[in-house]
Amino acid sequence: MSPIISVSNLSKTYASGFSALKSIDLDIRAGEILALLGPNGAGKTTLISIVCGIVNATQGSVRVAGHDIVRDYRVTRAMIGLVPQELTTEAFETVWNSVTFSRRLFGKPDDPKLIEKTLRDLTLWDKRKSEIRMLSGGMKRRLLIAKALSHEPRILFLDEPTAGVDIELRKDMWQIVETLRASGVTIILTTHYIEEAEAIADRVGIIDKGELILVEDKTLLMRKLGKKQLTLSLHEKLDAIPESLAAYDLVLAEDGGSLIYTYTTTRDGSSVSALFADIAALGLAFEDVTTNESRLEDIFVQLVRQRQ
Repeated sequence: MSPIISVSNLSKTYASGFSALKSIDLDIRAGEILALLGPNGAGKTTLISIVCGIVNATQGSVRVAGHDIVRDYRVTRAMIGLVPQELTTEAFETVWNSVTFSRRLFGKPDDPKLIEKTLRDLTLWDKRKSEIRMLSGGMKRRLLIAKALSHEPRILFLDEPTAGVDIELRKDMWQIVETLRASGVTIILTTHYIEEAEAIADRVGIIDKGELILVEDKTLLMRKLGKKQLTLSLHEKLDAIPESLAAYDLVLAEDGGSLIYTYTTTRDGSSVSALFADIAALGLAFEDVTTNESRLEDIFVQLVRQRQ
């Protein structure tokens, strides 16, 4: 299946000489949720802005459903909805009129039933007659999503959609994202909340200093780069790790009361069994065993630090 978005050799250099993007290649699958992670200034928003037609690329190309975003800009922009990071809205307009106007911008005929459903899904129906200036920050964020969905896009970009909102609203918004994905909408989001990307994304892309470090299925990424840690609490403390256990690269806790074994999730699980067998052969007794596994945040930090 052809990707719904195809980015090829994309670069952006500003007049100041700052290189925001460097030869980005990225294919995005129809119907997936792709999370773009990266430090502030990494190039995430620039990439989104180019695909959405807000910023011009210095070189390279972007195709949306087979259409070039420069040559066929009317077609491609009609397929895309964007929820920007900044809360920019018409202060004295009503919620209903604002969403209706956004739909009309794309040449779509009025559809009150669709607007009503969108506002109800986003818990904005009761605010439909309210002026936007009277809304809370969280409600304004919901309104931006409603405006982005008003013309029924096939692709939705969410640039830091939960920045500055409370936990309850954040959970509601991710439920909305799941519902949209179920309806066939392709979703690309940037977020600083890595646990959210870990929870809902199908794939993860990591951008740093304008370069796309990797794009990987989330489960494969966790399996390839994730680590597990096994801690054995010993019955009697050790002064040093026995030589017969040297092959396992164990770490002895400062107090000598625990042995810590770290291994990648791709390593054959038989190594753990072998470790237990070798410990038993030495006559070492342990009172407890605990395990910890890397999270996406650990992998992200590890990859970025390697480039510093």
